[in-house]
Amino acid sequence: MGGVFDCDGSLKKPLLAVQVTELVDGIFIACSAKHSVMDGTSFWHFFNTWSEISRSSNTGELLSQPPPVFDRHFFNGVFDLPIHIPLTQINTSNQNYIPQSSVVQPPLIHKRVLHFSKEKIAQLKAKANADMSTNKISSLQALMGYLWVSITRNRSHKADEEVIFFILIGLRQRVLQPPLPKQYFGNAILDQPVKCTAGELLDKGSSWAAWKINSTIASFSAAHALKSSQDWVKSLMLPKVEEIQTSNPLVIVSSSPRFDVYGNDFGWGRPVGVRSSQCKRTDGFLVSYPGAEEGSIDFEVYLLSQTLQNMAKDAEFTNTLAI
Repeated sequence: MGGVFDCDGSLKKPLLAVQVTELVDGIFIACSAKHSVMDGTSFWHFFNTWSEISRSSNTGELLSQPPPVFDRHFFNGVFDLPIHIPLTQINTSNQNYIPQSSVVQPPLIHKRVLHFSKEKIAQLKAKANADMSTNKISSLQALMGYLWVSITRNRSHKADEEVIFFILIGLRQRVLQPPLPKQYFGNAILDQPVKCTAGELLDKGSSWAAWKINSTIASFSAAHALKSSQDWVKSLMLPKVEEIQTSNPLVIVSSSPRFDVYGNDFGWGRPVGVRSSQCKRTDGFLVSYPGAEEGSIDFEVYLLSQTLQNMAKDAEFTNTLAI
């Protein structure tokens, strides 16, 4: 559903699209859904349930996947539902997404898949925790810190230039007490920026970057989550194309290696791989998945051609990749 925006889903466009392509030696299952309707947790819950239904024997056996929770009573007293998008916002957003000849086209973004083995990730985690005298930095945080430094080093930023690493924080366990159920169906994530200068990041290194990411997540309290959600409802704004600055030194990480990607057997065997669409990706966008081997992690990275060329020549970076 490339080119379809969140506000279109409530008006005239589908909220979910599925396409199955059968080849001589395999099958592709493509699924696209509106992010305003579901986040990654809900998406993979749907996909896991669908695959289990597909491979079941129709004998009335119970599914191992619990049903989704659509109830919205959890938000009573928090904000009023449904949330109404002002018509002026919808019209303005759609107008701003219409290509204009006067708009400078962004540079071409290239996609690469980086594979990190369980052993390499363990080394990064051990080093990060040892360097920062802690045991709280996770494997994913260590790897994200390493990627942030590697990308920044190969983008050739000025030392005093601010660089920003955006992480998506799940709200199911944070925004309410009692927390939202794990099977809550919806979009329950919030992005949080981790900021510093390029010079500070490169001087202090990937262990410090991992610690800074960890500290940002740890400091994100339930009160902060609740206030952020309420503020978003009060000042609802749809993004405009001019607000997406491809030259901005951002790195944004989405998805999670914790999702059960390779358990989606539709009755044809274990999946051999997973890939996301390149539609609407910007420079610095990263998508994380579990790797095919247990404990490994894959990152889809979307970067400018020159950045990727620089990283390919960067021995410090390439030595960490698994072939």
